[in-house]
Amino acid sequence: MDDAPQERLRLHIPEPKVRPGATPDFSDIEVPEAGILDRPPIDADDQTLHDFAFAMIRVLDEEHRAVGDWNPHLDADTLRRGLRYMLHTRLFDEAMLRCQRQGKTSFYMKCTGEEAVAVAQAMAHRPDDMFFPSYRQQGLLVARDWPLVDLMCQIFNNPKDRTRGRQLPVLYSARDANFFSISGNLGTQYPQAVGWAMASAYKHDSRIAAAWVGDGTTAEADFHHALTFATVYQAPVILNVVNNQWAISSYQGIAGGEQSTFASRAVGYGLPGLRVDGNDFLAVYGATQWACERARSNAGPTLIETFTYRAAAHSTSDDPSGYRPANEEQAWPLGDPIERLKQHLITLGEWDEERHEALTEELRAAVKADLKTAESYGTLGTLPDEPRSMFDDVFKELPWHLREQRDEMEKL
Repeated sequence: MDDAPQERLRLHIPEPKVRPGATPDFSDIEVPEAGILDRPPIDADDQTLHDFAFAMIRVLDEEHRAVGDWNPHLDADTLRRGLRYMLHTRLFDEAMLRCQRQGKTSFYMKCTGEEAVAVAQAMAHRPDDMFFPSYRQQGLLVARDWPLVDLMCQIFNNPKDRTRGRQLPVLYSARDANFFSISGNLGTQYPQAVGWAMASAYKHDSRIAAAWVGDGTTAEADFHHALTFATVYQAPVILNVVNNQWAISSYQGIAGGEQSTFASRAVGYGLPGLRVDGNDFLAVYGATQWACERARSNAGPTLIETFTYRAAAHSTSDDPSGYRPANEEQAWPLGDPIERLKQHLITLGEWDEERHEALTEELRAAVKADLKTAESYGTLGTLPDEPRSMFDDVFKELPWHLREQRDEMEKL
């Protein structure tokens, strides 16, 4: 028996590189040059796409020019529309945060810094494709021109709230926009999207599905179940991982991002994984467009990791100063998605600061007008939905004990 002393085992606990009070440091993030990756055929074999899960698709270079094969070559009107949707989403977020602070709703979640993910992906899809979103993709609905008044009423839980108070304020439902009700148990969206896509293929339909989760949700079983079924049945679905570096107060290393990219999860399942600069509107659009074409041509599903940063707090219940350095978002090496698209349009000669300021004021006024309309129906603090409505739309036939409770309430 060997009597030599044995080295003791050590358990590795992932830790962020810097903590509150320290200087933000993203020096470990490798940002490749824009345009260096080729765009493969949409029917390329999964094994030949291996490297895309570890690289990063980028289109906008440091001079704000669109370069490389992944450039979707969008016309100026489409680019301006994307800029408008992203800016509209951000101003909507800012207004609803103020409403929460004023007690008009109980809860809100912003998507600041992640607007390109939802907006570009929505624009790359067809209007009848089915979306299974997480709670930070309000830009999907903005890009589908869904009325903000409807979203505000859901946030306020007033009598115009289509969910009748059954959902947390930001867990929107918009069936007519092909927007599946958001689930607070985030991982459920993945297998539901895969199942929907399987059904669409089984019926020989032409619509595809897309789902979104954050980096933290990739550690849940639903994520892996979905990838298995998507691969086995070659479901026409796009599975998006929004790697914004933080899952509430847990940094992405806790979910495995310290060891490899989230896009690389696809490799073991036999489907392509694309890693994309999530703050580059054109790169997100181009990658999503490729994945949509692949799904529609029966070449199978795609996993897309959009590499971005959650600039705001996780929610109105969160204080990020407790777990990350102050103003860390300003040091993020991939910049701000709105500013980058704006500068690209200026470089093309299709935009300028004066028009941008005018658009900002126009959209701010539109959000203010929508807010005034939504508040006229009531807010959480003034006119929420009637308590009696809690008995509606739950059971096909109301059980006797709930009928008694409803009758007792009506006597009060």
